[in-house]
Amino acid sequence: MKEKETHVEQSARIELKRDLGPWAAAAIVVGTVIGSGIFLVPRTMIQRVGSPELVFVVWVFGGLLSLAGALSYAELAAALPEAGGEYAYLREAYGPMWGFLYSWTQMWVAKSGSIATLATGFFYYLTNFFPKLDGVFYTIPLPLGPHGGPLEFRYGQLLAMALILALAWLNYFGVKIGGDVQVAVTVLKVALIAAIIVAGLGLGHPHAVVTEPSFPFTTAGFFAALVAALWAYDGWNNVSMVASEVRDPQRNLPRALIWGTIAVIAIYILANAAYFYVLTPVQVADSPRVAAEMMRRIFAEPGASAVSIAAMISIFAALNGSILSGSRVPYAAARDGYFFGPIGRVHPDHHTPGVSILALSVWAALLVLSGRYEQLFTYVIFASWIIYGMTTAAVLVLRKKNPNLERPYRTLGYPAVPVLFVLVALVLVIETLRDSPRESFMGIGLIVLGLPFYFYWKSRVERERVRL
Repeated sequence: MKEKETHVEQSARIELKRDLGPWAAAAIVVGTVIGSGIFLVPRTMIQRVGSPELVFVVWVFGGLLSLAGALSYAELAAALPEAGGEYAYLREAYGPMWGFLYSWTQMWVAKSGSIATLATGFFYYLTNFFPKLDGVFYTIPLPLGPHGGPLEFRYGQLLAMALILALAWLNYFGVKIGGDVQVAVTVLKVALIAAIIVAGLGLGHPHAVVTEPSFPFTTAGFFAALVAALWAYDGWNNVSMVASEVRDPQRNLPRALIWGTIAVIAIYILANAAYFYVLTPVQVADSPRVAAEMMRRIFAEPGASAVSIAAMISIFAALNGSILSGSRVPYAAARDGYFFGPIGRVHPDHHTPGVSILALSVWAALLVLSGRYEQLFTYVIFASWIIYGMTTAAVLVLRKKNPNLERPYRTLGYPAVPVLFVLVALVLVIETLRDSPRESFMGIGLIVLGLPFYFYWKSRVERERVRL
């Protein structure tokens, strides 16, 4: 018994290392946010709001909303530079149950589903060069697949799984390695997107002037377009999850959150300016891959192929950043005793949460095979925005609850900025509940499933405290 206690005490002293510099922190923000959305969602947005002008309004509004969240998170990240990001903020503001529910959701649905979706998107783009990857090698003739159809296994899914596990292996051997890869791939990604923007605005031929809206405008359409934009902006908060591994976090975390988000806003607006310069609204609405269609009109098929390569690199960076940051959330919960114990271990040589990285990545790889990861992710969107709103509101709560907490950075525009974010998050939650009640309640149900586990681990933590 004594040897076991000594081993636990030694494990507790092994900590994560602050090996991520300011560029790595910024690359996690930019690289994780910019995935496939910039290449795809303008189509959905123009269909919903009807005119390029309103598409830009939605992009700007969604960007400012994300910036309001980043400004609020910056205060929390600088004051509580711990692993897990939102997990730590929710725990401090509302108690351990909310932190646990967040980590539970990230592990089993939100982050794992996002990783699975990104990896599958990578293989979809790769099928442009290797069509056989989309071939089915095995089918289960039961209603287990998307929309109740048979569950089909494709060769590309095996590649997507291998990609996830390869990046997990890379991040297992040190956060500095993962951070360096993130910086390199993000720089390459931004350079390629910049080339697409320059090609569109500098070499493309402007389309004929269109005076009438292509689609009718409705309030519901505006919110649907906003949801699409926010999906493209999603991920700006991920750098807070690795706060315990960022050097000089009180300074570097706010900078990465704020300037990284501003950089993404600028890239998105310039990219859309290029799309709508070359393509008419109707052409954008009819193009499943807007960037590829624009480049095809300028450089023919080689241009479309170049976009596929840029999209794969973009997705690769987002995938690496998601594994790097997302694995710290269940680790943080396990470290506090509110998750499976081994997930809270730090590798003695590499100083990474190795078990958490492998567990999250293996589960995400299995979701690739399930064929239902997108449906799972849809279910949790409703609850995720509740969490986003609650986390931003934690700025207000902690100002009252813990006024003496050292705050190296204070939210610019407080209290208006966090209040604005919380109000818009509330409206989005209400709209989602009204438009998709089934998915919303199923999302809540998936999270509520974690409550029995929480109370089990809570009782264990309390017994351990009594024993000590």
